[in-house]
Amino acid sequence: MGQTSSDRRDVFAGRLLGVAEFTHAHWFFGNLYEAIVKIPDRVAASEANRELPRTPFGAGSPGRYYAPIAPLSAPAAVAALISGWRHSDSRTWLIVAAASSATGAAATAYLLRSINPKLFFSPQPLDEAHRKPC
Repeated sequence: MGQTSSDRRDVFAGRLLGVAEFTHAHWFFGNLYEAIVKIPDRVAASEANRELPRTPFGAGSPGRYYAPIAPLSAPAAVAALISGWRHSDSRTWLIVAAASSATGAAATAYLLRSINPKLFFSPQPLDEAHRKPC
């Protein structure tokens, strides 16, 4: 007997959730790496030059490892939520995953528009007052 429409939706929801889990892990470990090796601190304290240009995908820029996968995170989690909604036993976790992705995407959008341009793309290092946490 073949798969029913419901079975195919379950498989699809499971695959979407797998993609969302992978992208969340990628996001988390990218941020962990940045924190451990202090990428923002290093970039903020350095002056742009030929070896370390201040470009979106230059040396030290997180764009190199976030750009290929980050745009999939929130859409995959929301799609998994929608396709798996009828399963009440997993609905809570799907809501948490989708809400976490949406919150992370909003925080990232804020950082990309307000903090990162000054930090990663200015030709001069940030002054000491801007490098210290608030």
